[in-house]
Amino acid sequence: QVQLVESGGGLVQAGGSVRVSCAASGRTFSTYGVSWFRQVPGKVRDFIAGINWRGDSTYYADSVKGRFTISRDSAKNTVYLQMNGLKVEDTAGYYCGASPLIVPMTPSQIPTWGQGTQVTVSS
Repeated sequence: QVQLVESGGGLVQAGGSVRVSCAASGRTFSTYGVSWFRQVPGKVRDFIAGINWRGDSTYYADSVKGRFTISRDSAKNTVYLQMNGLKVEDTAGYYCGASPLIVPMTPSQIPTWGQGTQVTVSS
């Protein structure tokens, strides 16, 4: 079972950029797909971006295409989400989750979550 820790969130001005990280600790598996989700109070945790275990396939929600980039550094056992052109509506808690064999697209496919990192975009 993999353990995940998110970091890198904070207060960012609209139009700015931030990179959040999802680092694995403890026992990890090279065959896990990893995805980023975000959640605001009163809403479901929504899929944002995903990457397969090889790091050669990526997937994005329409709302972030062209602005966000997911990447994977196998040597560091870390997945990143580079967020550019931030908007106020991007304000949310950002969570990473891992799933064996697949790129998870729904929360039900993820057995293990990180604790999340808050990204707040100011106008």
